[in-house]
Amino acid sequence: MRTVAIDTRGETAGKPSGEKKTRTSPALFYRQVVNELRKVIWPTRKDLVTYTTVVLVFVLIMVAIVYGLDSALGWAVLRVFGS
Repeated sequence: MRTVAIDTRGETAGKPSGEKKTRTSPALFYRQVVNELRKVIWPTRKDLVTYTTVVLVFVLIMVAIVYGLDSALGWAVLRVFGS
């Protein structure tokens, strides 16, 4: 059984740039999107919690670094140029 993505692959490939390209119908587009979403490996709940925790910890660390640099540079500028 052929999939929709294989049926439409390469339709415009090899055509000279001057030729008019055909538009994809909304129904075909929808079928292609659904077909691609079926290929996605969705994370488990445990994976999702782990990834979310890692991202939040990383963001907090970056916020702390930026805050620290901003405070240090602000203090240095005030020391050099006076307050």
